[in-house]
Amino acid sequence: MIKIELSLSLYDFKGYTSAQLNHFFPDNQTVRFQDAGQSFFDIALDRTALCFSKISLESYRKNGTAFLNHLHSDQYAVFLWFLSNSVWTESENTALANKIFYLNKSLHGFSCMYDTKLPDIFLLLHTVGTVLGKAEYSDFLVAAQGSTVGAQGGKYPKLGKGVSLLPYSSIVGDCLIGNRVSVGIGASVYEQNIESGMVVYKEQDGSIKHKFKQKCWAQRFFLSDI
Repeated sequence: MIKIELSLSLYDFKGYTSAQLNHFFPDNQTVRFQDAGQSFFDIALDRTALCFSKISLESYRKNGTAFLNHLHSDQYAVFLWFLSNSVWTESENTALANKIFYLNKSLHGFSCMYDTKLPDIFLLLHTVGTVLGKAEYSDFLVAAQGSTVGAQGGKYPKLGKGVSLLPYSSIVGDCLIGNRVSVGIGASVYEQNIESGMVVYKEQDGSIKHKFKQKCWAQRFFLSDI
């Protein structure tokens, strides 16, 4: 188990998230993650610890260990997604999983359903307007604000390791995206396969181009080689 430092005590962190859910959704179905037997929260923290332990950004570490700050919106958005998914996978409690999904969407503008299979290691940057659909994802995913992964005709993309979506980029439809692919600002990949190591970028005239780059954009954010 990987250690994680919290900006609040564990009990207060559980109370903080519980209070948010009860405030946003006053349906008399009170949430109390502080109660004994509520393992979802602890499972989500363990998953967050693993994820953050691989991230190189200074704010994700404290005293040499992974750090989760309840007032760091990108970090808290990742934790809430892990929490919603943990609730779903451990109990199939759709009411609670939906509340956490809805809270995450309300606070951060991040839309990713609790039954999506995000990877163990990923990074969100700024979150607002980011939509991650039920594609096949791999570790070291980076998704910046306004980025989209979605379906066309019921078919979703398959993403390799170290794929990055820069602001307002998208990958849509039946696509096979290789490892270490970076989709640049405003660029779109639509029902097209992209080989590993490529950068997809948008020219001033609106045309979409590809070029090979030795080092992917995602590598700057992770401690492990991709």
